[in-house]
Amino acid sequence: MSGRTFITIEDPKDPRIAEFSQIRERDLTGRSGRFIAEGTVVLRMLAAAHRAARDFRAEKILLLKNRVDGVGDILAAFPEDIPVYIADAAVIDAIAGFHLHRGVLALGQRLSVAEPADLVGRLPETSLVLVGCGISNHDNVGSLFRNAAAFSADAVLLDETSCDPLYRKALRVSVGSVLATPYARGGSAEAMLSSLADAGFSIWALSPAGRTELSSIPAADRMALVVGTEGEGLPSEILTRFATARIAQSPQLDSLNVGTAAGIALYSMARAMGRIS
Repeated sequence: MSGRTFITIEDPKDPRIAEFSQIRERDLTGRSGRFIAEGTVVLRMLAAAHRAARDFRAEKILLLKNRVDGVGDILAAFPEDIPVYIADAAVIDAIAGFHLHRGVLALGQRLSVAEPADLVGRLPETSLVLVGCGISNHDNVGSLFRNAAAFSADAVLLDETSCDPLYRKALRVSVGSVLATPYARGGSAEAMLSSLADAGFSIWALSPAGRTELSSIPAADRMALVVGTEGEGLPSEILTRFATARIAQSPQLDSLNVGTAAGIALYSMARAMGRIS
């Protein structure tokens, strides 16, 4: 960390760290493309994205004083002109508005926002895509990204009714995978799926009442898995237009958590495509 300067914060109202103030409430309002990365794992992913000049960069970092040595290797991956602020536990808790036991925060910015159709147009000839419709729970969105990264999906598409994957909690649950997996959010589910269909994707909508058992889905060069919100599931117009798949399970339970279901289905598709072994 040669040349790195640490700036001590003693006043929770210091304007230099205003973006970190009361982050639970701030996360639910307009953020102008900015987001809060929380924890060492997400900070490491942000460093990798920044270093690789992907769609994200860091603007500033706030650390608990006793965490500095433990994240030294991660800090070294950031340019030295990114300010790093440090504070005692009482001060950092007052800034955040709750007990921040991880003691690691960073302010990041998304530099470019892709439209779903544009992202589809840039996908490779052999592709696996995860599509989320109406996924409004932050934990579930984070889980979808973590699964997408685990099973080598090329992109995640979210419709306009799904929550922003850059919410602090979604980003944390994804273990930073949101920063490494190409994604686009916006428009209707029907428009996204039409773009995929036009691009030659074999589209499978996941539903407990699906007509084809997951293991029987034939492999294709381009495959898309569509999942919906828990409870209501996918809209009927999607289930009638596209092929549907189900996961065989005990009749004692009507459905799986969407994150769990997506993980199982992506695993099966990725194996069929030869992406994992």
